[in-house]
Amino acid sequence: MGLNIFNVIKGPVVSDKAYKANIKNKIVLHVDTKANSVQIKEAVEKFFNVKVAKVNTLITKGKRRRIGRSYIEGTYTKRAYVTLKEGYKINLFEQVESNNVQQAERN
Repeated sequence: MGLNIFNVIKGPVVSDKAYKANIKNKIVLHVDTKANSVQIKEAVEKFFNVKVAKVNTLITKGKRRRIGRSYIEGTYTKRAYVTLKEGYKINLFEQVESNNVQQAERN
């Protein structure tokens, strides 16, 4: 039995790099570590009602932390860089952009 499509996407990545990617018609998402590119593509197309051109994934290693005399590893996370086809757009940073405009108007 495969991974359920509703459990593939965990949430958006909120960072400066993800914001810059969003301007270039890409979105960056935290996804399940067991999900493959095909499952991620299907989930994004279903939830956001867009067409996906390509999906790139990467796994980031958890940070090593010290507790007492021993070390523990943090959890591994998987990110998906999803490129959308021409004419489609998902604005994950809509609230951030509106706050920036409001601050600019105040100054």
